[in-house]
Amino acid sequence: MSFFPNKAFNNAGRKSYQPNLVSLMTLCANNYMLLQKVLAGKTALSEIRQFFISDFLSYSVTIIEVTRYTSVICFEQDSLSSSFKNIPNIVATALHPRMTIRLYHDARMAEVLSTQDIKQVKPRYDYPNSQMHQQDEKQQINQFLNEWLHLCLRLGQVNVELHS
Repeated sequence: MSFFPNKAFNNAGRKSYQPNLVSLMTLCANNYMLLQKVLAGKTALSEIRQFFISDFLSYSVTIIEVTRYTSVICFEQDSLSSSFKNIPNIVATALHPRMTIRLYHDARMAEVLSTQDIKQVKPRYDYPNSQMHQQDEKQQINQFLNEWLHLCLRLGQVNVELHS
């Protein structure tokens, strides 16, 4: 029985979600270019670059792996965590967003590998699913990274060491 009396509900007739690869690849290439600006030449293992947006908001980018053709970085919002001393861990973790990103230097692409609640971001998810991920979760997470990068580049202040 259907909710709509004139139409029978049929899942078989529904098209499955197909990721837009051109859009995703363009976004990943744009994120790579923006990350190169954010990193500003920092390429060594464990190097950190911090962006201060306001008294309550800052971001840090840490290089966690370097190979010949790729790098892996951790990009996280970190200033709010100090004000969550009396909040349960699960809430503090939710309010401390972070992403692990792989930079492909030969292809000039950046891809989000994981985010705080997703250990490995899949290209597409069946919907509905038990984790409540959207079908285009990979596209959305890479778009969120793009927005973070624009925020850091537009409003971020960085401590710069001066050499004499």
